[in-house]
Amino acid sequence: MARRYKITVVGAGNVGATCAHWLASKELGDIVLVDIVEGVPQGKALDLAQAAPIEGFDVKLVGTNGYDETRDSDIVIITAGLPRKPGMSRDDLLKTNAEIVSQVVDEAVKRSPNAILIVISNPLDAMCQVALRRSGFPKQRVIGMAGVLDSARMRAFIAEALDVSVENVTAFVLGGHGDTMVPLPRYSTVAGIPITELLPKEKIDQIVKRTANGGAEIVSLLKTGSAYYAPSAAAVEMVESILKDKKKILPCSVYLEGEYGISGLFVGVPVKLGARGIEQIIEINLTAEERIALQKSAAAVQELVKVLGL
Repeated sequence: MARRYKITVVGAGNVGATCAHWLASKELGDIVLVDIVEGVPQGKALDLAQAAPIEGFDVKLVGTNGYDETRDSDIVIITAGLPRKPGMSRDDLLKTNAEIVSQVVDEAVKRSPNAILIVISNPLDAMCQVALRRSGFPKQRVIGMAGVLDSARMRAFIAEALDVSVENVTAFVLGGHGDTMVPLPRYSTVAGIPITELLPKEKIDQIVKRTANGGAEIVSLLKTGSAYYAPSAAAVEMVESILKDKKKILPCSVYLEGEYGISGLFVGVPVKLGARGIEQIIEINLTAEERIALQKSAAAVQELVKVLGL
């Protein structure tokens, strides 16, 4: 009998709960929703389970305040941590969230030593570093969700600017998740045509700027809380590529050891995601200007890692 995959989502806030929703609707596996607040993961799991007869997905949903139910998970998605509030930088969150992520990783890894970790907690690249250290996992099994979200934002803006289907648009974003991210217009295409052929430079610059500011724009509109539909959908695309061994090439935050001239840091680059996690890091040729921007992005991540003493 085929075993169903088991996916643990830690943090039952907006991102975690919406992750569970997308995962269930795609029937990617049974889902365990973990949160420290009593009743919240249980209530959300129950609510989602009651949507199953209507939507027709057969997955088991469990909400819990502990980790025993997460045993033998194939994938653990970590969304736990304090969210950003308006005016708060990602770095303000740094130390508090590093402690939270450390505890989560300790508990999860103890029970699921073969899992693949997908980190969403902010500041993203630094939290991946924490997860890698704490888990002792090989670097192929600790992956940060950032590039998929950033490029989705860029794709949405390009599709809007050209009034074309989002399905026709691919976008390419490298670097740390934050203001120093590096969108690459010349690798961003519509039906294979580079956007540099289709849009004037000032429009592209505008899109690039809006992409880098994507999260903050939503935070300022919502007033309380931050984005969750697109971030959770981005994580689920990664999960699907891993569990179905699709080998999709997606931009993810991964631990580099010399690629792109960066060593010992998590930075967003294109990778092939399959059953083993990261199966290949794709190195593309960058112009001098792009390379400088990527180095600057890596330096911003290095700062955070230094603050944490990692």
